[in-house]
Amino acid sequence: MAEKIDIALAGNPNCGKTTLFNELTGSNGYVGNWPGVTVEKKEAVWKKDSDILFTDLPGIYSLSPYSPEEVVSRDFIISGRPSAIIDLVDVTNIERNLYLTTQVLETGRPVVVGLNMCDLLGQRGEKIDAKRLSKMLGVPVVEVSALHSKNLDELVSTAVDSGRANKAAQGVKCFSPEVEDALGTIANAIAGSCAPELLRWYSIKVFERDSAAIKPLHLSEQQLAGMEKIISAIEVDRDDDSESIITFERYEWIATVMDACVVKAPGKLTRSERIDRVVTSRILGLPIFVALMIGVYWVALVAVGTPATDWVNDNLFSDGFFVSASGQAAFDEAHDAWQDAHYTDQISGYIAAAEEAGVDTDGVQDAIDADPKTPDDEATIAEFEEAARKAGVTAADVPITDPDGNFLDAGGNIITKLDADGNPILEAGQKLDVLPAVTEADFATAVDTPEPDQHDYDGFVDSIPSAVTGWLTEAGASDVVVSLVVDGIIGGVGSVLGFIPQIFVLFVMLCFLEDCGYMSRVAFVMDRVFRRFGLSGKSFIPMIVSSGCGVPGVLATKTIENERDRRMTAMLTTMIPCSAKLPIIALVMGVLVGTDNGAWWVAPMFYLMGIVAIIISAVMLKKTKRFAGEPVPFVMELPDYHMPSIKSWALHVWERVSAYVKKAGTIIFAAAVGIWALSNFGLAGWDGGNGSFGFLKGMDGVPETYMDYSILAGVGGALSFIFAPLGFGNWQATASTISALIAKENLVSTFGVLYGLGDVSEKSVSMWQGFASMFTIADTLHVGSMCAFVAFNMLCAPCFAAMGTIRKQMEDPKWFWFAIGYECGFGWVVGLIINQLHELFVFGNFGIWTVVAFVLLALMLFQLFRPAPTWDEGEEGALGSLAERSVA
Repeated sequence: MAEKIDIALAGNPNCGKTTLFNELTGSNGYVGNWPGVTVEKKEAVWKKDSDILFTDLPGIYSLSPYSPEEVVSRDFIISGRPSAIIDLVDVTNIERNLYLTTQVLETGRPVVVGLNMCDLLGQRGEKIDAKRLSKMLGVPVVEVSALHSKNLDELVSTAVDSGRANKAAQGVKCFSPEVEDALGTIANAIAGSCAPELLRWYSIKVFERDSAAIKPLHLSEQQLAGMEKIISAIEVDRDDDSESIITFERYEWIATVMDACVVKAPGKLTRSERIDRVVTSRILGLPIFVALMIGVYWVALVAVGTPATDWVNDNLFSDGFFVSASGQAAFDEAHDAWQDAHYTDQISGYIAAAEEAGVDTDGVQDAIDADPKTPDDEATIAEFEEAARKAGVTAADVPITDPDGNFLDAGGNIITKLDADGNPILEAGQKLDVLPAVTEADFATAVDTPEPDQHDYDGFVDSIPSAVTGWLTEAGASDVVVSLVVDGIIGGVGSVLGFIPQIFVLFVMLCFLEDCGYMSRVAFVMDRVFRRFGLSGKSFIPMIVSSGCGVPGVLATKTIENERDRRMTAMLTTMIPCSAKLPIIALVMGVLVGTDNGAWWVAPMFYLMGIVAIIISAVMLKKTKRFAGEPVPFVMELPDYHMPSIKSWALHVWERVSAYVKKAGTIIFAAAVGIWALSNFGLAGWDGGNGSFGFLKGMDGVPETYMDYSILAGVGGALSFIFAPLGFGNWQATASTISALIAKENLVSTFGVLYGLGDVSEKSVSMWQGFASMFTIADTLHVGSMCAFVAFNMLCAPCFAAMGTIRKQMEDPKWFWFAIGYECGFGWVVGLIINQLHELFVFGNFGIWTVVAFVLLALMLFQLFRPAPTWDEGEEGALGSLAERSVA
C-alpha cells in the first residue's frame, strides 16, 4: 500500500495559492484578490494520485498569532506536522512573501518553495536566479505558474520526495551574531521541552515573548527568568523590543537575498503602477469608485437584474411561460383583446350598480370567479341577471383599472391616491378613465368570456405553484397539504429564489472587480475614510458584499486580523440594505412618491441611512472598553491588474450565489413553514365559529379576515406594545416585523396576506394603500411612524441565515447575543427618535416617550462627541516580559 503524503499549501494572500489548490485537486475553492480568501482549512487529494492529500491553509503574512488565519496555519504546521509544506511565493512581491518563508523554514518540516507568477516578472523585464535562491534558503525552489498550470507536477513530485525522505528544513541564519548567540542559549535552556527539529522555532518564539507559542513548553519560572535576562540585554543594547528586532533582521537578510538573486528592471512604472496613480489617488480614487459602484448597481438592479428577476417571478412562480413563439403570439393577441375589453371592470362595475339599485349581490362575484362553475354557481348568476334586468340596471362611468388593479386616469397614468373606501382621489385637472356604460348584454358577454387560458395554447409551460397544485390535487392531497407545499414552502422559498438573477448579475461584476485586482485598491482607498471612524479599510469589503446578501458579507469579515474590529464589522455590516430589503424600500417609495420617476433619490436615501448608522455605531462602540483601540495598521498586497481566468471567476461567483441558494433551501425553508403554520392555524373565534383550533381556511364559514384569528395575530398582539412608541403598535405591523426577522423577504408577502391583498406586488397601489393604513390615524398618514417602521426593519438583526453566520463568526454565544441585542436595540432607538420627533414637530404631540427619545438622542450625541477614554491593555500576542508568562 502506497504511503500517504499530507502536503500543506502555505503563502501570502493573493499569491495564487488557492488557484494552485484548485488546479491540483479540481476543488472548487474560492479565488480572490483580498487577504484571507480561504478562512478555513480545505483538504482535497491530488487529481493524479489519491495518496497525496493537499491542505489549503489560509493566506497569511506571518506565523504570528494575530489573526484566526495565522492561528489555523501555525497550529496545523506545528501540531498537525504535515509530511511537507509547499510555500508559494508571489515573485512580483517577493520581498514581502519571503518573510513568511523564513518562518516556515523554522518549523522543522520538509519545505519546497514555489516561485509563482514568473511570467509576470518577465513582463516587467526582471529575472530571478532560482538556483541561487534555493542554495540560500537551503530547500528546493521550483518556478511555476498556477494560473497556466506550468511546472505543477515538478513542484508536487519535489514536495512528495522531500516528504517521504523527511528532509526537514533547517531554517536560515538570518539574524545578527548577537541575536543568534542569544537564540542558541535559549535553545539549550529549552532543549528538553520540545522536539529537536522545533528547537529553533521555539527559541525564536521565546525571544519574541510569543505567549501563545511558548505555552506548550510548560517552562518553569526559573527558566523564564534566566531567558528574560538574555532577551532584556539584547533589547537594551539595540534600544528596541525583541519582536521588532527579529522582524527588522529578517527583512535585512531578505534584502541581501534580493540583491543576490533578483535582477531588477530599469526604473520605470509598470502598467499596474500607472493605473494605481489614478485609481488610488487622494483626489480621484473615491469618485472613481463611487462611479463604478453606481454603474454596477444600475446594471444589476435596473438594466439587467430587475427584468431577469421579474421574468423569474412572473413566469416560474406566477403565470408560467411559453417555449413556442407562435403559441405566445396567439395567446398575447387573445389576452390583449380580452384586456382591452375590460371585462373584469365591466363585471365589477355592473355588480356595484346593481347593489346600489337594491339587487341582492351576495355570492355573485364568487360564482363568476369559480372555476369550474357548479350548478349552484350558474343558478346564482342567472338569478342575479334576472333581478338586474327587472330593476333596469345599467352601470355608468365604470372606472378602468390596470392588471394590478390600479385605477387609471384619462392619460393612462396610475392614480396613486385612494380614499378609505378604496376609491380614487383625483388631482386638479385629472380625469378618471371610465367605460361610459355597461348594459345587461355587456355584463352577460363579460361573464361568458373568460380570460384566455395559457394552457389552451401551444408551447405553454406551467408555473411551479400551478403545476405542483395540480399534481397534489390529482394525488388526492388535503387542503392543508396543498396550502403547506404551495403557499408555505414554494411561496416562501420562491420569493427568495426570485432575487437570484439580480444577485447573480451583481456578483458577476463585483467578482470581476475583485479578481482583476481593483477591490484590493478600493480597500486601500477606503481605509483613509474608515480609519476616521475606528474601522479598517478591510471592513469595507464585507459591507459591499452585504449589499447583495448578508451571509457572504458576514463571512468576509474573517479577513480582518484584529478580533475587536472583526466582531464590530460582523455586527454592523448587515445594516447595509441587502437585496432582500429592496421590496420594503419599494413599498415606502410607493406610499411617499407613487409612480413619480423623479423620486430616484428615495432608494439611495435608505442606503445612506445604513452607512450613517454604521458610522455612528462604529464611533460609539469604539469608545467602549469592548472595542477600544486603534484599528490595526493597514497591510494588504496590491496584486498586478490582470484579466481573471474564467474558471476562477466562475467559481467565485458560484460561491457567493450558492450561499444565497443554501439560505433559501435551509433557513428560509424552515421560516416559510413556520410563518405558514402561524398564519394558517388558530381558533375559530369569528361570529358563527365554534372556537375550535385547526386549519383556518378549511373551517366552515371562515371569513376573508381569517388571519385575525391566527396564532400569528395572537403573537403579534402580545408583542405589539414593544413597537407602540415607534408608532406601529398594531398586531399586523408586529407580525410583519417578526416575519422579517426570520427572512427580510417575508415582510411584503406576509403583509399582503395579513391585509387580504392576495398576491399583489409591492408595485400595487392597493399594497401601498394597505401599507399606509398601518400608519394612518384619523385619516392622516403619520410619515414618522412609517419611517420608524422601515428604520427598525433595516437596522435591526438580519435574517436567521445571517444571524447563524454571525454566531459562527463571533465564536462566543455572549458576543453573538450582544451583537443581536445591539442591532435590535439600535434599530428600536432610531425608530423611536424618528417617530417621536416627527410627532412633536409636525403634530405637536408630546408625551413620556418624547422625553425618552430626547434622552436617548442626548446620550447618543454624548457618546459620539466625548473624548475616547483610555484603558490599560496589554499588547495581544506578546508579553511585556517572560515573567508574565507564569501569570498569563
